[in-house]
Amino acid sequence: MKKPNIVILGAGYAGMITASRLTKQLGHNEANITLVNKHDYHYQTTWLHEPAAGTLSPERTRMPINSVLDLNKIKFVKDSVVEIKREEKKVVLENGELEFDYLVVGLGSEAETFGVPGVHEHAFSKWTVNGAREVKEHIEYMFAKYNNTPEKKDELLTFIVAGAGFTGIEFIGELSERLPSLCAHYDVPREKVKMYVIEAAPTALPGFDPELVEYGMNLLESRGVEFKINCPIKEVTDTGVTLASGDEIKAETIVWATGVRGSSVIEKSGFEAMRGRIKVDLDLRAPGHQDIFVIGDCALMINEEINRPYPPTAQIAMQMAEVCSHNITALIKGDSLKTFKPDIKGTVASLGGKEAIGVVGTRKLFGTSANFMKKMIDNRYLFLLGGPGLVLKRGKNPM
Repeated sequence: MKKPNIVILGAGYAGMITASRLTKQLGHNEANITLVNKHDYHYQTTWLHEPAAGTLSPERTRMPINSVLDLNKIKFVKDSVVEIKREEKKVVLENGELEFDYLVVGLGSEAETFGVPGVHEHAFSKWTVNGAREVKEHIEYMFAKYNNTPEKKDELLTFIVAGAGFTGIEFIGELSERLPSLCAHYDVPREKVKMYVIEAAPTALPGFDPELVEYGMNLLESRGVEFKINCPIKEVTDTGVTLASGDEIKAETIVWATGVRGSSVIEKSGFEAMRGRIKVDLDLRAPGHQDIFVIGDCALMINEEINRPYPPTAQIAMQMAEVCSHNITALIKGDSLKTFKPDIKGTVASLGGKEAIGVVGTRKLFGTSANFMKKMIDNRYLFLLGGPGLVLKRGKNPM
């Protein structure tokens, strides 16, 4: 009997956990498993605000795939996905093709511009290891340049974050925490630096507990961050941003963090999608496809209680991966499939330094206790992926 080919696209949180579980659930003689990713490393997206602000080495956020997965049990292909040919059961890569019997689409996300012109040309919008490096280098260059330009332009030291969701708040938290040492190092007066967070929605961290949001905003304002809430950006230019009100803020650094959409590969492959995400069935399959599972940022699932999509978080991606790997194993072995129901254990946002805010269960956490919990959540993922050894090697000291 021919062994089924399982192909997993993407080595993010969803793809890595799926790959790890399938190698344990299926024997070598039961299936061929292939993981495709454009880099030979996996990186933790939820840590990227730190290297982007320069408070953590980018190397800490990434790990070689062969150090986590047993490549005797799973084949790894380093390549970029171009298209999924659903009817032919093939995946087109930049350098070849793969045939599948079961496909797992975990291609992650891309920046959502909401149609604002100039984002890709003039803002930093890539939340990847290399994208984070680029932001950090650029920020340091602005500080270095300031005292060497005769007119000492204010816009060199003006930093705009577009979006007051988790990514934007965590990034500005790290940057505001690092600011005193940057000013001292580059001999720049602290009062010359301006930091803005601009958000189109009527509140920062939409959907988060209002008391925690207020704590977070007060803390960041005390470090010099200025919030512009309920204030859409109309255009990003080479000199700054134009707001819907017509006002312009001049800045040499614009970090785009207004949220994500799924993968453009999904739209290119002819799936019915909303902003690059497929509204999946309860067993995580693409509607009308018995053999294609969609997980992580590419999957759209509605929370019936509030009639809104579940947010594309690492926590949900990991839980989807557990159900997805179980269901593929069940299809191969003739067992029953599980339905996916997210179990949101809590949400924590770091604010830089030892500060954070969060909700765990029904408890609200502020300051150092929330920061401790944030690091424990990060370490728990490493534990689920690679056991205690990976936590010791790659984890964060929560104290």
